[in-house]
Amino acid sequence: MRVEPAFTVQVETGTLAVHDLIPGTARPDVPVILALHGITANGLAWQALADEIVRRHGVGTVRLIAPDLRGRGASRDVPGPFGLAAHAQDALAIASAFGGRPILVGHSMGAFVAGLAAAQDPDRYRALVLVDGGLAFPAPAGRDADQALSAVLGPAMARLDMVFDSPEDHLAFWRRHPAVGPLLAGPAGGWLQRYLAHDLLRGTDGWRSSCVLEAVRADGRDVLTDPDAHTAVRRAVESGVDTQLIWAERGLLDEPQGLYDEARLRALGLPAGLRTREVRGSNHYSVILEPTAITALADAVDGQLATR
Repeated sequence: MRVEPAFTVQVETGTLAVHDLIPGTARPDVPVILALHGITANGLAWQALADEIVRRHGVGTVRLIAPDLRGRGASRDVPGPFGLAAHAQDALAIASAFGGRPILVGHSMGAFVAGLAAAQDPDRYRALVLVDGGLAFPAPAGRDADQALSAVLGPAMARLDMVFDSPEDHLAFWRRHPAVGPLLAGPAGGWLQRYLAHDLLRGTDGWRSSCVLEAVRADGRDVLTDPDAHTAVRRAVESGVDTQLIWAERGLLDEPQGLYDEARLRALGLPAGLRTREVRGSNHYSVILEPTAITALADAVDGQLATR
């Protein structure tokens, strides 16, 4: 069932849906976390982080806002241009609408967007926290950008062309996913079902993902090949943005090789000011969806909240 956003923010080509994931009325001066989701996700992906922030700080002391990025969820009707640069401008519009200097958090593709946003407007954001993304990683060799994207994303990409008979059929697809299925069977299963259902649209032939394929392809090409996106984090760090990378040990299908490892990070020649932390036992999804793994991300955010 589609979740109605708490807020909308006007951008040049349409209206973005923005979720306020911490309940209760926050004071106008409380710190804001602006969280940007991955390439086929939506803003409800950040519920585990919101719950952990509430557990640590209580209601009304921190605000966590999470948009459905253009071409996804309740923002699917926002037209192009697509691509990471467009998302970075959308992030700036949201930050400006809520005021202050938000802590910018991004997962996967959202980490590349967050890096670009921070590099373009380093004084606009208080800090940058990247989760299993934001830095160039090896793309499958010998394939064009669309083939490489399908190879990297696997079932998450294939799902965009699928028609499901019902929401239950869609949920059964995710229960078979090697990285997400175990999470649905665990303590996070209830809100995860809500997050997955928010992506569904009912059509005349059944239920489909809300993700606009054109948007996913354009964003994916940028993630894999855009040199501006690949150097954004370095530029943000060199501009003085406090930046941390949280990376998952395992991959998108819970395979042992994740997007990053110590050797890959060394090969990237990371800027001296970038701090990194591996989350052992986590995969690309569980690193933001699973209550135990979310501790590492919440610790990084807490470190920034303590520096007000």
